[in-house]
Amino acid sequence: MTITATSVEWTCFNVSIEDGVAHIQLKRPQAMNSMIREFWNELPVIVKDIDHNARARCIVISSTGKHFSAGMDLAVFGGGGSSSQNQAQDRWISAEQQRHHVRWLQDCFGCLDDARIPVIAAIQGGCIGGAVDMTSACDIRYASADAFFCIQEINIGMTADVGTFPRLCKIIPEGWVREMAYTGRRMPAEKAKEIGWVNEILPSPEACVAHALATAREIAAKAPLAVTGSKVMINYARDHTIADGLDYIAVWQTGMFAGPHMGEAFKAKSEKREANFPDLQPLKHGM
Repeated sequence: MTITATSVEWTCFNVSIEDGVAHIQLKRPQAMNSMIREFWNELPVIVKDIDHNARARCIVISSTGKHFSAGMDLAVFGGGGSSSQNQAQDRWISAEQQRHHVRWLQDCFGCLDDARIPVIAAIQGGCIGGAVDMTSACDIRYASADAFFCIQEINIGMTADVGTFPRLCKIIPEGWVREMAYTGRRMPAEKAKEIGWVNEILPSPEACVAHALATAREIAAKAPLAVTGSKVMINYARDHTIADGLDYIAVWQTGMFAGPHMGEAFKAKSEKREANFPDLQPLKHGM
């Protein structure tokens, strides 16, 4: 039996796909959707299945309960420890192993950034610690009026390490990243919108999710190749110089400009109907 994102009862998530939109919903509200070990194991499997097998054209991540997520469960912090007593006594050996564990955690959110399709976060209540890392890896963020953001790591004596700083410094002014990182203060939704952390504020969590799904359906109606091309180019421009970005888009267009897709867009508009575009193809792994 082939395991797909929607065919499994996940510990931390509910997953549904409709109208070209995959909805991944955190489902542990009684625990403030903290990121337990299963969370880290399940999220990349779900996202990669949807992305690699072209099961949807856009992903929405939302949550349940009062808070979006309280961040990493404290039990996860022990996950990178040495398995040998002798190695545990050698801090340099242990540190090398821990580095790989942190890189693995980073990759769990990197799958959102690397996905060929856009990922939209609908955030309510607290978006704390690891949840900031996760939503920073999304393409678009919407928040309900009660939402707030907190780089919590400084409050427990550590430095955020799963993606907040490399990504958030590209999203909001660096001064705000520094203030949040050094003080551990909460930033309310209104201020987050003012500085560009979130695109829009909705009056309630339900309205926030509805808005995110509506935007996702709008994206899903566009030409998938053009959407993925846009994501690739935006990410590349974020990480490279203007000159490099201009050169790469020229190379991309040389290989993947799709005249028939443009023709269908114009034809559908003239005929006052929805355009019919081909889905992305599943990725090939192995021979």
